[in-house]
Amino acid sequence: MPARPAPHPEPRLAAIQRFPVKGLSAESLERVSLAAGAMLPGDRRFALVYGDPSSPGGRPRFAALKSEPRLAELDSRYDAASGELVLSRRGRPVARGVITEPIGKTLIDQFLLSFLGAGGRGAVRLIEAEAGAAGFGDTGGGHVSLLNLASVRDLERVTRAPVDPRRFRANFWIEGLPPWVERGWAHRDLTLGPVRLHGIEPIERCSATNVDPETAQVDMNLPLTLKRAYGHAQFGLYCRALTDGELAIGDRLEPPVEAAARAD
Repeated sequence: MPARPAPHPEPRLAAIQRFPVKGLSAESLERVSLAAGAMLPGDRRFALVYGDPSSPGGRPRFAALKSEPRLAELDSRYDAASGELVLSRRGRPVARGVITEPIGKTLIDQFLLSFLGAGGRGAVRLIEAEAGAAGFGDTGGGHVSLLNLASVRDLERVTRAPVDPRRFRANFWIEGLPPWVERGWAHRDLTLGPVRLHGIEPIERCSATNVDPETAQVDMNLPLTLKRAYGHAQFGLYCRALTDGELAIGDRLEPPVEAAARAD
């Protein structure tokens, strides 16, 4: 888990998180190159789905923590150079395969069937985004997600218990902001390091956030807590990159001018 530094006098990028496989654990990065209109390179390139993804019938049904909390027991490590995915449980490797090749995907599928079972939704399978397509994001297009760590701490005040930021599966963790200020950034532009971002909309949260990423236990009801305490179930912000640039831990965030003025 990335360290949670003390508040900085200026808003800064505190962590970069990429999810090679949608539904599995994150990869922490020190720096990343971001292209305009794109997700992080390799983010959600693969996904877990129910049933046969080649069968007709519309969009795939994703398997994620909302429906399969046991996935949080798995630590995933993906090597983009070799295409190998290694799954570990309690520090011990339990499956591996070069998932850019059919036989490697089959090895992972076989493990997932053994680990999760078939269930009423069907067996869980690994799929890859088509060449040139965006990854399996939640908005249907290229986007990144931003998390305000001060908002996490304010939520902890309400829950009276620690809230692991990993529950929200965000790409960029920001330190040094007032809590909840990001909710006012929809349809506004902000700057993170050399990259200009456009706020799309606050992220509506589902029951996937109820799963502790460390224990895989469903131990909270964060959407309900958010609604009762704040009148909404939104946490974090979807953004779209307007320019290219390389981002690194410690880069400064410049909020929208209007939002910065209101925060003062």
